[in-house]
Amino acid sequence: MGNEPETPKKADVGKGHMDASTDKRVDQLMGLLLRTGVLLAAAIVAIGGAVFVARHAEPVGSYRVFQGEPVQYRTLPGIVREAASFNGRGLIQLGLLLLIATPVARVAFSAGAFAYERDWVYVAVSLFVLAVLAYSLGSGHG
Repeated sequence: MGNEPETPKKADVGKGHMDASTDKRVDQLMGLLLRTGVLLAAAIVAIGGAVFVARHAEPVGSYRVFQGEPVQYRTLPGIVREAASFNGRGLIQLGLLLLIATPVARVAFSAGAFAYERDWVYVAVSLFVLAVLAYSLGSGHG
């Protein structure tokens, strides 16, 4: 009686409250987004690794002098171009970018879910977190 959780009335749904079925559906979609992102990223990295090993079977080069990543792997268009040409390193880089993008997509999805709930405080917090992520990823200072 007094210990039962309060359920929102039908009129309250969409005004900062979601009914249990909608809340469960949002949780399921969030889980699907995260699983899909991680599994897809892992598959792309694995394929890229296999392609790289198959094409570069010669002995490993010297690591006495550091050699940075080639220019074509430093920009998104370059990575996509190399991955589209089925280059092993390009596929690995693309998979890693997808892995990084997965939690960013989760934050964006959360902002949309909170907007659907009309929970504006959490929308603002989610958008702030998204802006910080975008700044840190885009500025190279992350």
